Amino acid sequence: MTNSIKRALISVSDKSGLIEFGLFLSQNGVEILSTGGSAKTLRDAGVAVIEVSDFTGFPEIMDGRVKTLQAKIHGGLLAVRDNPEHNKAMSDHDIHNIDLLAVNLYPFEATTAAGADFDTCIENIDIGGPALIRAAAKNHKYVTVVVDPEDYAGVIEEMKSSGGTTSEASRKIYAAKAYGRTATYDAAISSWFNSETKQTFPPRIALAGQLKQRLRYGENPHQEAAFYSNAENRPGVATATQLQGKELSFNNLNDTDAAFELVAEFTDGPACVIVKHANPCGAAIGDDLSSAYGRALACDTESAFGGIIAFNRTLDGATAEQVAHLFAEVVIAPKIDLQAREILSAKKNLRVLVTGGLPDPTTTAPTIRTLAGGYLLQERDNQILNELNVVTKRAPSPAEMADLRFAFIVAKHVKSNAIVYAKDGATVGVGAGQMSRINASRIAAWKASDAAKVAGDAVSWAVGSVVASDAFFPFADGLLSAAEAGATAIIQPGGSIRDDDVIAAADAQGLAMVFTGMRHFRH
Repeated sequence: MTNSIKRALISVSDKSGLIEFGLFLSQNGVEILSTGGSAKTLRDAGVAVIEVSDFTGFPEIMDGRVKTLQAKIHGGLLAVRDNPEHNKAMSDHDIHNIDLLAVNLYPFEATTAAGADFDTCIENIDIGGPALIRAAAKNHKYVTVVVDPEDYAGVIEEMKSSGGTTSEASRKIYAAKAYGRTATYDAAISSWFNSETKQTFPPRIALAGQLKQRLRYGENPHQEAAFYSNAENRPGVATATQLQGKELSFNNLNDTDAAFELVAEFTDGPACVIVKHANPCGAAIGDDLSSAYGRALACDTESAFGGIIAFNRTLDGATAEQVAHLFAEVVIAPKIDLQAREILSAKKNLRVLVTGGLPDPTTTAPTIRTLAGGYLLQERDNQILNELNVVTKRAPSPAEMADLRFAFIVAKHVKSNAIVYAKDGATVGVGAGQMSRINASRIAAWKASDAAKVAGDAVSWAVGSVVASDAFFPFADGLLSAAEAGATAIIQPGGSIRDDDVIAAADAQGLAMVFTGMRHFRH
């Protein structure tokens, strides 16, 4: 069934493309109903407009809260055109068909993101708009509903090619998009209300997202994928500006998020994190960004090839010059100076992202994971430790304690089971994602030895290092492996039924050990 468009209702907060759309409709004999700012914009552009209040015979009231919630409007949208009873009702009550609806909603998401006060946010909850959209979408057999200014061009082209009509296939697509918009709008409102009322786990949740990018494929080439952003407005890959390079892939996005979230944990000075397959293969702090990068890279030069490089400070020319010598997939930083941009521009395929800020690692905004038939929702792992309780006869030196804190931050972002060796504010060995903690410890020690060999050092970098474990040592074997590699201090959550055995083993080896009282599994 075709839809000959004779009357349209336009009421939009986003005026993008409005004048061109309105002029086209008017020039093609379409009667235009409108309200408020939309009507003024169209009228000022020379488009003939009928105010909704004149069309319904009922004025806008309650500061505009009630203007389109009228039977003459909703009847015109909802009437089944080939139903005799509907037609009789329209005739009896002087209701006229509305064939096209162009509506976008009050900017609730932008208002809350800007930190507006409660009452302002409430006033930016649109009532009439969603009601109109849902009515028109339900009756898409007869009504064209447009909620995105980007779709004006498609409607215009179809009307031009078909003599002022749209196809039912097109109207179905527009209707699906319309319901997606009202659903995400309501989800944003629900999420905001839950936050305002501190409902962390409400009886029902609604997830909202806006398509940001269709991806070439997912984790593997046979999987289709897309990237959606939400209203959290958290600095990172979803909000970043890509300055150059190829399109970001599914794995690029996932790994870049992991790198940027870790580097944001270091707030006291310049830091660099290099990630490969969602695990940090090197992390370091330094007096400047250049030294931090060099030390992060030295931890595992082999794994860093084709990795993601994240910085927590403005990327400068000196550091960019070093980065340019490594094949990397992505570089991300809060800011990138002009010299650094020029240097990196020579690497055409390198994806360079600038975010304008760092994510807040202390936020309680939830993380979500899908599983068969549902979701797992949890607060973000937004803390580091509960305590620093020395449990061995020897206490860590100040230098060891600083490294223990550093290593435990990194371990929080390594896939479990996780063991991290660190020395002088840099990782020297990382063991990630192993089924047993002893194997994670052995791999990290081997990595530290290998890194030393690559650097030309005869002695493993594990010697004199400290070790962080994301969860408790269930047995002393993991700790003994670290001692054998040359570590001098251990940081772990504690809490095992064999803690006394592990502490005794540490004392026997002359190790210092502290318990944090906080575990950091990451699966």
